[in-house]
Amino acid sequence: MRVIKNARLRTVLRYLVPFVLIPAVIAAGIWFIEQKYHIFITIAVLMLSLLLFLCGFERRVVGVRRQVIVAVMVALSVAGRFIPFFKPITALTTITGMYLGGEAAFLVGALSAVISNFFYGQGPWTPFQMLAWGLIGLFAGFLAPLLKKSRVALLLFGVLSGVAYSAMMDIWTAISGEGFSLPVYLAALVTAIPHTVMYAVSNVIFLLLCARPFGNKLERVKKKYGV
Repeated sequence: MRVIKNARLRTVLRYLVPFVLIPAVIAAGIWFIEQKYHIFITIAVLMLSLLLFLCGFERRVVGVRRQVIVAVMVALSVAGRFIPFFKPITALTTITGMYLGGEAAFLVGALSAVISNFFYGQGPWTPFQMLAWGLIGLFAGFLAPLLKKSRVALLLFGVLSGVAYSAMMDIWTAISGEGFSLPVYLAALVTAIPHTVMYAVSNVIFLLLCARPFGNKLERVKKKYGV
């Protein structure tokens, strides 16, 4: 898998793709494309997530070993989504960001949403899930030195991630009616408080249980195979 060679272009795309292009594609899908064609928006977001993944590497070729590690994290996230009530996707995406970089974590979050929704149901909400989990992983990559150093910061990040994920999905809830309005969005936020608390608690539990052992394993793999 070829990577983008131009360093300046990689830097621009690292910010342009997740913060401008993907939100713009999702917005275009909401306002200009019928909901029955939502799969095309999902595919477009997935392609942009792959582009962002390629921007995370400076070598000419992205090694198969790195891709395998990302695939394993995606598989674990998808399988974990079948756990009742508590979902580890956010935690595993965060851990990926901490140890493999934000671009890889964005792809893990986006792929986990798409693949698991083949079982839970695809829909116009899928791109919102892809963006929400992807951004959580991306920010985990940005904050990796702090999150590795401070357990308190890591757990706080888990709480904020739960709140952020719920808040972003409530945007879809508000839009899915007759169009976005602030009162409807605020009502959705209030109604979703129990789910938001569950997301936050789930993230804290999984980060407490998994961050250190998963992190140690990923560090060993990176050193052993030169990933």
